[in-house]
Amino acid sequence: MQLIIAEKPSLARNIAGAIGDLVKKGAYFEGKGYLVTWAFGHLFSLYDIEDYTGAQKGQRWQMEGLPCFPPEFRFKLRPGDDGKPDAGVVKQFDTIKALCERADVESIVNAGDADREGEIIVRLAVMHTAAGAKPCLRLWLPDQTDETIRTALKDLKSDKDYDPLADEGFARTYIDWLYGVNLTRIASLKNGTLLRVGRVIVPIVKAIYDRDMAIRNFVPEKYIALVSNAETLGVPVLLTSKYKFHNTAMERAKRAAELMNAAGAVVTDVKTKKETLNPGKLFSLSKLQNFLGKKYKMPMDESLAIAQKLYEEGYLTYPRTNSEYLATAEKDKIKKIVDIVAGMRYPVAFTDKKTVFDDSKIESHSALTPTTKIPPANKLSEREKLVYSAVFRRFVMVFCSEPCVARKTELQIQVGKYEDFTVKGTVILEQGWMKFDDTPRTDKLLPNVQKGDAINIDFQPKEKETSPPKHYTIETLNNYLKNPFRDEKKQAENEDDAEEYRAVFEGLELGTEATRTGIIENALKSRYIDLKKDVYTILPDGEFLIESLSRMHISMDKYKTSTLGKALKQVYHGKITVRDAVKLAEDEISAVFREPVNDPASPECTGFAGDSAGVCPLCGGEVKRGKFSYYCTNKENKCPLKIPAVLCGRSITPPEAAKLLTEGKTEELTGFTSKAGKPFRAALKLEDGKTAFVFE
Repeated sequence: MQLIIAEKPSLARNIAGAIGDLVKKGAYFEGKGYLVTWAFGHLFSLYDIEDYTGAQKGQRWQMEGLPCFPPEFRFKLRPGDDGKPDAGVVKQFDTIKALCERADVESIVNAGDADREGEIIVRLAVMHTAAGAKPCLRLWLPDQTDETIRTALKDLKSDKDYDPLADEGFARTYIDWLYGVNLTRIASLKNGTLLRVGRVIVPIVKAIYDRDMAIRNFVPEKYIALVSNAETLGVPVLLTSKYKFHNTAMERAKRAAELMNAAGAVVTDVKTKKETLNPGKLFSLSKLQNFLGKKYKMPMDESLAIAQKLYEEGYLTYPRTNSEYLATAEKDKIKKIVDIVAGMRYPVAFTDKKTVFDDSKIESHSALTPTTKIPPANKLSEREKLVYSAVFRRFVMVFCSEPCVARKTELQIQVGKYEDFTVKGTVILEQGWMKFDDTPRTDKLLPNVQKGDAINIDFQPKEKETSPPKHYTIETLNNYLKNPFRDEKKQAENEDDAEEYRAVFEGLELGTEATRTGIIENALKSRYIDLKKDVYTILPDGEFLIESLSRMHISMDKYKTSTLGKALKQVYHGKITVRDAVKLAEDEISAVFREPVNDPASPECTGFAGDSAGVCPLCGGEVKRGKFSYYCTNKENKCPLKIPAVLCGRSITPPEAAKLLTEGKTEELTGFTSKAGKPFRAALKLEDGKTAFVFE
């Protein structure tokens, strides 16, 4: 017997259906020499800190035992909401364990999803049984059609061939746990509220925070520009002068415009050529999400969930891919899909181009494509049709047999002795693949002029002002996360993408295609960021998170996260061990706990929520440090005393608060920052329970 363990029940059903004539026996199928069972995604989770320390669960978190670096990471069956092992998880694992240990089971097939998580989900289940000596094989499925499943079952590889993928998966799991539990606990203890600190969630929130702060603090500068949009042969020609004038120099600008208009404009050169335009590339997950977010304002979690569902139903290939290219080994499969699409009266033909098939730009999975299984017209919901249609139409574009032909024109225009202009325009002559392109185009028409012809001009002064940066959208945030070190202006779809793929393969991206959507969704649920239509903005809790971490000297920026990402890729390539990568994370976390502001033994420690600062001078009640202030705990007479925990960007330490309570005044303190961003120093005084500055 061969036991196949699928990651999810839906995949187990698809495998059983592809094999055919299997009998369902409770939580598994049997027949034809196969046993097919399933997990529920993650059956196991890492121990909590309390599992290692023996501390009682449910109690308030404490600094004792932090940072926690387990000598060996251990797993337990995934608990339910009550903290006890989930009954359904226990029951299903018991089924897996019994099947693994059956005497007639000669080999075990890992049928986890074809990625890092899928690799370790099934491995963990088998590791917790007594079947370790049995051969373990790997079923790798780019899609879930019957044909693909049957073909893959004939070409099983040893699971050891996927050890590098598993090593990276385990290293990623351990490192994320180390950052999550240690930094979440210290940040929450210091600030008096739950702050979710993670290796990827923080740099995502910080990117949105930084952009929104730049917008909030942006001071527009007004200026005067010279603009002409006069018509020549019935077509407007927009010319904007490179010369700008101060907003108080309107008269000078008017005189300059008069001089340019009097000089006239003439065409000094005309370049016209026909070009065959290439279509865009196939979709990776993030590029599909960009498209759907921009066109339909579809959130990333929704587009991923629909793409995953279409994959599980056999209509799309594996969605969590970071590539826009196909593997050369897939050419025969793609030919079959092209033939099916051509039979649906679409103008497609197989083409073997480097812009389509390129093994050097594929890490684990090829680009998203439709499969040979086409959904019936009434099978999909309206939202599912949007996702499927986007992938299908992109496939038709890439393999379209009709070329897209355009006439591109470039005019050189000289305005007297003052300025030369270059104006470019495009006219589509034959649509070709563009008939299937949903992307809006802004082609510019130009007048049919020759060298030496006059161009009508009418330069006028226009008052303008500089624009602030734009908020992150689904598209621009995705592009940033894929390569946070790349100039945003160079993200055009048809440009050379070698740098982008090099960044992905080196581990510079923030998160992965498989995890990014879920992490952004956690940030949304935590109310750190907001998503309206397709625009992300920071929320007050997100500002508090980033500013609190900054005061704690916890740097979880793109540089730190990408350094760890590169280490994880080195694990995958066998250049360092899992332990090496974990040690790197432990060293970084240890440095946070050694920071004087976080070390309870240091006089510079900014304190922890719940710390006592002394006795209230107004009513004699105990004064404690809270999330935003030191407050009097005497609730009976609603004592008004409050000392800000953070004032003008500076934390007020417990000793400083204690001095205010006992002496009514501190010595001169440094480290304050004004609203204008200027540093200043001042003493603090306490009068009638309120804190004020004293400038010496």
